[in-house]
Amino acid sequence: MMGVAERLRRSRSAGTGGFNRKLIAPMILGSILNPINSSMLAIALVPIGRAFGVPLSQTAWLVSALYLATAVAQPVIGRLVDSYGPRLLYLSGTALVGVAGLMGVLAPNLGVLILSRVLLGVGTSAAYPASMYLLRTESERTGVSSPSGILAGLSISNQVVAVIGPTLGGLLIGAGGWHLIFLVNVPLSAACLVLGAMRLPRRSELGQQPVAGSARRLDIPGMVLFAATLVTFMLFLMDLDVSNWWLPVLGTALAAGFAWRELRAADPFIDLRVLRGNPPLLATYARQWLAFTISYAFLYGFSQWLEEERGLSASGAGLLLLPMSISAIVITAVTGRNAVVRGKLVAGALLQIAGCGSLLLLDSATPIWMLAAVGALIGLPQGLNGLANQNALYAQADVTRMGSSAGLLRTFMYLGALLAAAANAAYYKHGATTIGLHDLSRLLMGVGVVFLVASVADRSLRRIGRPPERPAASRVRSMFRAGGR
Repeated sequence: MMGVAERLRRSRSAGTGGFNRKLIAPMILGSILNPINSSMLAIALVPIGRAFGVPLSQTAWLVSALYLATAVAQPVIGRLVDSYGPRLLYLSGTALVGVAGLMGVLAPNLGVLILSRVLLGVGTSAAYPASMYLLRTESERTGVSSPSGILAGLSISNQVVAVIGPTLGGLLIGAGGWHLIFLVNVPLSAACLVLGAMRLPRRSELGQQPVAGSARRLDIPGMVLFAATLVTFMLFLMDLDVSNWWLPVLGTALAAGFAWRELRAADPFIDLRVLRGNPPLLATYARQWLAFTISYAFLYGFSQWLEEERGLSASGAGLLLLPMSISAIVITAVTGRNAVVRGKLVAGALLQIAGCGSLLLLDSATPIWMLAAVGALIGLPQGLNGLANQNALYAQADVTRMGSSAGLLRTFMYLGALLAAAANAAYYKHGATTIGLHDLSRLLMGVGVVFLVASVADRSLRRIGRPPERPAASRVRSMFRAGGR
């Protein structure tokens, strides 16, 4: 976390016209609530299943519940922030996180625990749009168009928390059981409430006028169709059976209705128009979906196998995932300043395939050092792909639609997490066995190959991050090409 503090210190502008540094702590603390609740759960699925006497195919709904809620709630809360300001939504969301944490601790059955995860998904969705709103108002106040140091601090703290989450979750479970990964939300919520109440400005202090009718223009039909589409497909994928053939048919019809609605709505829930006439951007979204499908499927699948088949404790499995966290952070730090995208994506694709393929070498007798090496290997593409896709988005998206384009990138990340949860439920239907892990590995290798093809075939990536070509060099190259014909 020292790297985050250093970046934030460098971002301070001279004089009183700089970014309001009092906002940094509540922004960062609020933004880590979602990734910490996502990643800590990976280690808790097996203990929770044992506590309630349910198979892993059912505990997978704890993963899906949070991402379904987040995918729907975040765009809605963004609209509400425009109408009511960041303070109210930030405080309401973080308060809901505390309530959801207590509900999880006291949950008498899996159904109530799933409900607490839904509330966590809604509550943790508030900090990101509130922070983006504050960044925009501070940019207007200071005249600094892009407070890159603050953005970097938010991004790095989210990534650091996401990758150390499994290790932290394992230590908490080892200290006091799986209930602690829910209880930790209570002090985090309290800290956010105190900092938010003390430091976040009221709307009257921001000098911003609410976006007229923003709350009233919520696209309720679009929200319902989007949520219904996701739930329908998840019900099918989490319980693959021929008798459920009607679910994908219904899901396809709902998806078509959603697309029809969003392309015609004056103020859509998810602006699909950003994809029109922009195949490179569509390819970036597809890569984001594929990359996070692999990332989350590995995180949840590998950690459950370590506990159930390899026989490690939750704390032991969490510590064994630490090399993955370290390699992801290191590769991000080393390559972060290099804006070239294509090389990162191709390298990330090859490392993904190698990392997922290495799972085929594992069994219940595999030595610890080899398990740690597999984790370290898969951490490398996690660090490469997320940053590369984000850089690609900023180069490919229409400047006038940058906000909705960036929001859609996060939506595809959530879709990847949902698909990963479905894959784990399908292959671990009878427990996290070695056979299930190997089958999951083959699926993820196939996804990695598709990711590789999508990266190599996208010629637009070659131009991103490279300095403009000098006219003289371009003419010489053209002469050589002409002479070779």
